[in-house]
Amino acid sequence: MQSTIRIIGIDPGLRRTGWGIIETLGNSLRFVASGTVTSDGEMDLASRLCQLHDGLADVVHSYQPHEAAVEQTFVNKDATATLKLGQARGIAMLVPARAGLRVAEYAPNAVKKAVIGVGHGEKQQIHMMLKVLMPKAEFKGNDAADALAIAICHAHNRQAITSRLAALAG
Repeated sequence: MQSTIRIIGIDPGLRRTGWGIIETLGNSLRFVASGTVTSDGEMDLASRLCQLHDGLADVVHSYQPHEAAVEQTFVNKDATATLKLGQARGIAMLVPARAGLRVAEYAPNAVKKAVIGVGHGEKQQIHMMLKVLMPKAEFKGNDAADALAIAICHAHNRQAITSRLAALAG
């Protein structure tokens, strides 16, 4: 007998970290919630990372997901921006891991392929497909939409991951 799995997708960013929560039962998807955690750009880096940590921790505590998925960082031309994004991504992985969740990682192209069918696409295509896959989905902005797409990507890939982990353990 299958049980409902609640998944949080996280789109890390230092200014805005998007989050999206879905439930999956077999092949069906259900929208639960989405939003964005923001940090104050006037504050020092450590304080901004604390804001992201605390905001994500509140989301994880409130919605009690079973699994988490985070988008992998792409490399920018600006090394400083890439490093800061990597630090925000560390927070995005740490929060669910500290809550006892397994954290999967997906490349941006894998997320797009899972949602729109191809590895390259526009934000509007992702928004449109989110509404097709989950008509009740509500999201404000690209960060929350991307986070929902990451959660959907994990929902599509988790069966294979779970099977591989079971084979390794057994």
